[in-house]
Parts: sequence; C-alpha cells; structure tokens
Amino acid sequence: MMATEAPKIVWSERVGRFETEDKEAYLEYELRDGGRVMDILHTYVPRTKRGLGLASHLCIAAFSHAQSHSLSVIPSCSYVSDTFLPRNPSWNSIVHKQDIKSHI
Repeated sequence: MMATEAPKIVWSERVGRFETEDKEAYLEYELRDGGRVMDILHTYVPRTKRGLGLASHLCIAAFSHAQSHSLSVIPSCSYVSDTFLPRNPSWNSIVHKQDIKSHI
C-alpha cells in the first residue's frame, strides 16, 4: 500500500467492527442506548502496519458512520479519546455528552 493511498475500510456490522480489507487492523464497537450510541471499545493495528495512519482511518470510518446514522460516540478506547479526538476536534460534536473527558 502506498503512503498516499487511503486504505479501504470495511464495516463488519455482524461482528461490530470496522476493519481493513485484510482484517489485520480493526476498530471494535458496541451499540448502546437502544442502538443510538456507538461505544468505541478498542483499536488495533499490527506492529508491521503501525505508523501508516490506519488507526486514524479506522476512526474516521467509524465516526463518519456514526454521524451519517445520527449516533453519538462514546470514546472508551484510549487511542480515540487521547489521540484521535485531540487531533481531530471537529468530531467532538458527536461525542456522547455524558462521556466528554475534561481534557478534550
């Protein structure tokens, strides 16, 4: 994969994941509050693929999905709350209000 080429991210609704086509990097979530809230639990990128921006691409896919389906997001995953959101504050508008951390 070339650095300028965005990876294809696939929504695997059945298993509650957004993942790369090879399924090696993924973001796991659970729906809460009757399906109105997406709780992002975990992101994983294998060592051999770190530094390529895959975690950020996974988050963008998940947040875009949440936004287009009128869901709010709970950033339970530390990557999302501590790295992705501070770098991408425009997504704070869909963060579940009860779960916004004081440092975001």
